[in-house]
Amino acid sequence: MSRGLLITLEGPDGSGKTTQISLLEKYLKEKGYGVIKTREPGGTAISEKIRNIILDNGNSEMCGMCEALLYAASRAQLTSEVLKPALQDGKMVICDRFVYSSIVYQGIGRELGEDRVKYINEAALDGLEADLTIMLTIPYEEGLNRKYKQKELDRLENSGNDFHKKVFEGYLEISRKCDKIKVVDANRDINEIHQDIIKLVEQLIKA
Repeated sequence: MSRGLLITLEGPDGSGKTTQISLLEKYLKEKGYGVIKTREPGGTAISEKIRNIILDNGNSEMCGMCEALLYAASRAQLTSEVLKPALQDGKMVICDRFVYSSIVYQGIGRELGEDRVKYINEAALDGLEADLTIMLTIPYEEGLNRKYKQKELDRLENSGNDFHKKVFEGYLEISRKCDKIKVVDANRDINEIHQDIIKLVEQLIKA
């Protein structure tokens, strides 16, 4: 059995990742692939508990390094318990956020530095890399407007406009620096975005 593929979707809050991941999951299943859909932080019982700590509005005193280490801890458990076994079984794995989120949110947004965050996550990932990273781009003001329409925002979403502006600019910066990231304009019709994602995924499968 050949190794599976790890496809990750990235982007600022409100970029529509959840919707596009669901559409991609449906598409791949209809094509006959075994599909695992997961998210970060989360995806395992332990990782979901860590997620609750990270996103809890009651933890406003959490420092940036604590946040980065919690994300890495959640990622380490997901990698060990879900991602590597699924890939070894030949599954198509779709993950809502992955390591670039930490590089942007903590490395740039929290100003810990990209290299420090990469170093922390090298240990967590134990050599695992995504086969395809799709980055959905949307003006941060539009993303925040979408989020503000929700009933309740989590701790990260409540970090303020300056933080989210840094995150938006950080995503633009790393997408320019990294050839592995494929950028998709998410400020369009949902189906148009979906079709662009399908093209990228089919190119990966054929390769």
